[in-house]
Amino acid sequence: MKIVAIKDEENEYRAAMVPKIVKKFIDLGFVVEVEKSLGENINISDEEYQRAGASIGDKKKLLKDADIVLKVNKPTSKEIDLLKPKSIFISFLDPFFEKDLIDKFLDKDITALSMHLIVRTTLAQKMDALSSQANLAGYAAVIYGAKYINKILPMMTTPAGTISPSKVFIIGAGVAGLQAIATARRLGAKVEAFDTRVETEEQVKSLGAKFIKVDLGETESTKGGYAKELTKEQLDMQREAMKKAISTSDLVVTTAQVFGRKAPIIITKEMLKDITKTVVIIDMAIITGGNVEGSEADKITKMGSVTVLAPSNLTNDIALDASSLYASNLFSLIEHFYDKENKNLKFDLEDEILKTATLTHEKKLITPVLTKGK
Repeated sequence: MKIVAIKDEENEYRAAMVPKIVKKFIDLGFVVEVEKSLGENINISDEEYQRAGASIGDKKKLLKDADIVLKVNKPTSKEIDLLKPKSIFISFLDPFFEKDLIDKFLDKDITALSMHLIVRTTLAQKMDALSSQANLAGYAAVIYGAKYINKILPMMTTPAGTISPSKVFIIGAGVAGLQAIATARRLGAKVEAFDTRVETEEQVKSLGAKFIKVDLGETESTKGGYAKELTKEQLDMQREAMKKAISTSDLVVTTAQVFGRKAPIIITKEMLKDITKTVVIIDMAIITGGNVEGSEADKITKMGSVTVLAPSNLTNDIALDASSLYASNLFSLIEHFYDKENKNLKFDLEDEILKTATLTHEKKLITPVLTKGK
């Protein structure tokens, strides 16, 4: 079987294949081909891919012959047109906001799998690309923010005097938030964190941060581990507590997202208007609308003494490691449904991982997130 990795758009630096994973696919029995200059943004040359055993080719020809196609983000309409029927396409596909693409997959009889929908189980951990990328993004957010605050993060004692540590406030203690906490603590900052899920308090404290408690009444998590959307009254209480924390912070990182919906606005302009201290906010949720009212993707927004930064792809700053982890996640997923004895794919839709991650197969909608209620 032929597996192909193609390039993403110019604003995406990550690659869906790295040389060490090429070797793993070849050991399984695959023929591996990658698009020319696939690794140019992560300083991996075509020659390195070739030394690992991959062939280099033109995108159009590669797509026409591929049995499995790998990419980081969604394909273009033209790329889907080039795919042969019955082939498999795997990338980060959003079933809620990319319905036109799903219709094209159905029309062309393409099996499409979304890395967004890998279940969070012990068996699927090594395939969980959403977590691997969020982990790295949490690290990158703190490093990115540290460049914009006008002071250092750690306490420092010098002959000229002692510098107090910066205060970092993390909103959301999911995968990205916990890594942001850990990174800020490693760099010597004083860290506070908030999450609507009270069960995260122990994790926050274990990383050396203070957990800010707000009595919101009953809150829940989804089956996938995400926080459920809050009521208006709960949001008002949360915002008041966060306003106090923000007003004394140097760096704030927001990570709150609700799967399948627009990100909640948790920091409003009203909350920031009376803050006189210099504060930098990193809005990590901008790709789904943003957590900060008025934030704009990849722009610096000034709101009085507060500076809001909303980088749309933090993993671009650490794209080599992000590519390595993502490629490994893809390999683990494909290996999971690869029949080593017969050297072919065993596409068993009774398997929880495959059933949940598969958007389309044999011109049918498969994943429960699309078929529920139908």
